Amino acid sequence: MRKLITLLFCFSALLGFSQSEELDNLTIQLAFQKPDTTKVNTSLQIIKLLYHTKDYNKALQFIRESEKLSNDLNYDAGIAEITYYKALIFAKKEDYINAIDNYTKSKDLYIALADTLGIAKINNSIGLIEIARGNYDKGLQFSLSAIDVLEKRDLKEELCDAYRNLATAYDKMEAYDQAITFYKKTLDLEQSLGKEEEIIKTNKNLGDLFYVKKEYQKAIYYFNNVLESIDTSDTILRGDVLTKIGSSYLSLNNLDQAKEYITKGLRLNRRINNDHGTLIALNTSGELYLREKKPIVAERLLYEATTLARTLQDEEQLIKNYGLRAKLDSVESNFKLAYIWQRRHFDLKNKVEKRQQQNASAKEIEKKSTIVPIENQVLNSNSNIENQALISKHEEEKKASQKKIDRLNLIFYSLLIALLVVSTFLILIYLKRNNSIKYTKELEDKNKQINIQNEAILDQTKNLEDINKVKDKLFSIVSHDLKDSLTSIKGFIDLLKDGSLSKDEFNHLIPELSENANNASLLLFNLLNWSKSQMQSLESKPSLFDVQEVFLDKLKLIEQKTEKKNITIEDNSLRDFVYADRSMVEIIVQNLLTNAVKFCKSGDTITIQNHISNGQCLISIGDTGVGISKENQDQLFKNNSFTTIGTKNEKGTGLGLTICKELVELNHGKIWVESTEDIGSTFYVQLPKTNPTGGV
Repeated sequence: MRKLITLLFCFSALLGFSQSEELDNLTIQLAFQKPDTTKVNTSLQIIKLLYHTKDYNKALQFIRESEKLSNDLNYDAGIAEITYYKALIFAKKEDYINAIDNYTKSKDLYIALADTLGIAKINNSIGLIEIARGNYDKGLQFSLSAIDVLEKRDLKEELCDAYRNLATAYDKMEAYDQAITFYKKTLDLEQSLGKEEEIIKTNKNLGDLFYVKKEYQKAIYYFNNVLESIDTSDTILRGDVLTKIGSSYLSLNNLDQAKEYITKGLRLNRRINNDHGTLIALNTSGELYLREKKPIVAERLLYEATTLARTLQDEEQLIKNYGLRAKLDSVESNFKLAYIWQRRHFDLKNKVEKRQQQNASAKEIEKKSTIVPIENQVLNSNSNIENQALISKHEEEKKASQKKIDRLNLIFYSLLIALLVVSTFLILIYLKRNNSIKYTKELEDKNKQINIQNEAILDQTKNLEDINKVKDKLFSIVSHDLKDSLTSIKGFIDLLKDGSLSKDEFNHLIPELSENANNASLLLFNLLNWSKSQMQSLESKPSLFDVQEVFLDKLKLIEQKTEKKNITIEDNSLRDFVYADRSMVEIIVQNLLTNAVKFCKSGDTITIQNHISNGQCLISIGDTGVGISKENQDQLFKNNSFTTIGTKNEKGTGLGLTICKELVELNHGKIWVESTEDIGSTFYVQLPKTNPTGGV
């Protein structure tokens, strides 16, 4: 496509040079010609060249001289052609009143000369003006009437305008298939004529139409043609096309390609301060990250889009933004906010649609109003006859109305008697039915009590079974993991007691002994908390406290481990208050920090931070360790003892994250993980900043 555009550009340059030379020759030729029809025809050739090179003021000078000579010679064909080009120039200057006036004069002359081609060219030009003024039906009729003649004569310039007129009219009338057909014909002619700027516009129009029709692959094809053709300095058009290509890929669920183009479009629109383009790109980016299940990024982009849309008063994008924000809050289970956004979405959408209907009705009334003067003339000319007819008709209608009233009175009294009889019958039925309903309700209440008792028995049975399972799991872990740690510690103590270890050997084994003791302590700590939660005796005692203090306390506990494994700690925490059980939050943070150390290698980094999101405190503990596979992520928070070995063969109970999940939920919070293998993991904990139940 780029090679074709280059060839067209070279062709246009050569054509421009040849046109300039031709203009000079014609001007010299005109100077030596006698004042006759030949001189008028030469002048017309110059006018055509000046019109096509857009030198309208100079063209008008030649038109005035030629028009005067044509009138002196009574040369109607020349006058018709000159008047036609005068109208074309007025249309280019958007002086539509003078344009239509001159088109009409020229058309009358062409009709007198029986020049079908001239009539067709004028119809096509009038069609263009009507479409530009928003009269699409009228413009369509004029352009269609010109097509046959122009196609038979193979007049490419005029056909190109006619096809474009028809495509524009069909597009505005939302007849998209017909619009696409004529835009494709326009594109073929523009390429053969070497119209570089028009080729770009038509490709853009085709891309937009296929985008509206949700035929995204075809839309991408035409948008790419635009990107290949435009100069890199055409930044506004480039930004619009990049965003729409990204949106098309997003609709095709090709998220990687979508992200590439949407990101480019957003950066470009920001750079050139194109607020409208930035708004569209922000909404599209928010939708992309919502699809990628990255709600925090999506929320930031959509919030910015909301502010910008309100500033620009862009109702279309604001409707889209409200819908996306409703979806975002639904995903995050914030249904109260989701309802508010959804309500705003529907209210604004209904408001816009109502205004559009009112505008459409106003236009319809405006069209009909042009007929009123004619109707008034007819009424005035026949007023006496009509008045007499109206008086006679009124008398007849009055008599007929009286008869109808008498008949309706008779029907009314008959219906009233029938209604009394039916009412008595219905009252008797109601009383009998009421007794039956009362008896049935008593039976239903007794059945409900029996069902409630049965459900209570089933719940007690299930609770006993669950407790039994907890006991089995507890003994299994104690007999395996806790026994191993205690046995190792006992072995060290026995060797020391028997004198089998020297002081240096004992000092060398102290770190390992300390590690076993810590493991046993953490294991017992987790087991007790887990078993307590499973026995349903764990209760949250919330209070308001600074979460940064918890971070500082728990970081001291892992200093020795991080130094031993050469792990860097980045503490980006801030002073912020949460409303939760402090001891439970300490357990959560300690488990997450221990896990981060466990799965980090030498040289890795653990990052701790917190900020406010949706009015709640969001804690994140991330690491650049080995990461977690997708399969293992699905098992992390389930009620089982899933565990893996650490980077230094550290063991675990598999209960840490299960405890964390239960403790977080007891405090009305949420916990989740985002992780990629060989890149690292980040655990998020969201906790309330105030009492979520509304209490004090």
